[in-house]
Amino acid sequence: MTITRFDFDTRIHHGVVHNGTVYLTGQVGTPGTSAEAQMQEVLDKIDRLLAKAGTSRDRILHVQMWLDDIRDFDAVNRVWDRWITPEHAPARSSGEGRMAKPGMLVELIVTAAV
Repeated sequence: MTITRFDFDTRIHHGVVHNGTVYLTGQVGTPGTSAEAQMQEVLDKIDRLLAKAGTSRDRILHVQMWLDDIRDFDAVNRVWDRWITPEHAPARSSGEGRMAKPGMLVELIVTAAV
């Protein structure tokens, strides 16, 4: 069993590859910007992390999206729909929950095949 961590810092590990699956946990944008801007920042970060893991967005298996306010769902969903192609749309679930910092509106947890 091999576990590879990348972009690791003391607060959060951004990626773990295990048995052909990459797990990207706690991807967040810059607090204080709009929900749409945070979503785009998160998706750009996910693209970079997936490339670093040797995979891409068309290999995403599941995304858990957490929103500080579920009323932002339509706005972030429009950003998501521009980013992902319909034929590669993964399973997705959403929830509402208080974020760790004020002004943080979106967090994504991604599982993808390598």
